[in-house]
Amino acid sequence: MKAILGKKIGMTQIYREGSVVPVTLVQAGPCKVLQIKTKEKDGYSAVQLGFEEITKKHLIGKSQKGKEMRHIKEFREGAEDLALGNMVDVTIFSEGDTVKVSGISKGKGFQGGVKRHGFSGRNATHGVKHEERTIGSTGSRFPQHVIKGRRMPGRMGTDRISVKNLQIAKIDQENHILAIRGAVPGRKGTLLEIRG
Repeated sequence: MKAILGKKIGMTQIYREGSVVPVTLVQAGPCKVLQIKTKEKDGYSAVQLGFEEITKKHLIGKSQKGKEMRHIKEFREGAEDLALGNMVDVTIFSEGDTVKVSGISKGKGFQGGVKRHGFSGRNATHGVKHEERTIGSTGSRFPQHVIKGRRMPGRMGTDRISVKNLQIAKIDQENHILAIRGAVPGRKGTLLEIRG
């Protein structure tokens, strides 16, 4: 199974063959196998991984008893390769591997149509006053209401985003750090799912 949980540390750059490569550093694992689900018992096969052990026992809630992990996620693929209690770390990947990274994007709050959807706005001249970034008309004469799905101002960001075909540039096995070429979703500290 080539899947692991990690936390975004931030972006930096490394030098390769006379060129600068932008990379995102991810604290990936070690993750503990908490549960293995089977088709016979649960109706589907999956493996449940836990990341970041909770050390302060008074912070463990009733639903977390017995697992004591801050982050728990299920992966449908590769359940048959692992056993209960196994540790998954960065050694499952190698430099040059292509991965898919999923996470929650940065929240931008309530935004207008220009920032949220890339609208051009109105003219800056020809009688336009205080209207440069408005979205203009939102409907038609019939059916006398705004059609569902119309792109308008609203909450932006905080969505689950997946970025495919990212390459692992470097692996630090000692510190459990992956250097992934390019940008991944979220702010520093965002929980990421990395699939090979």
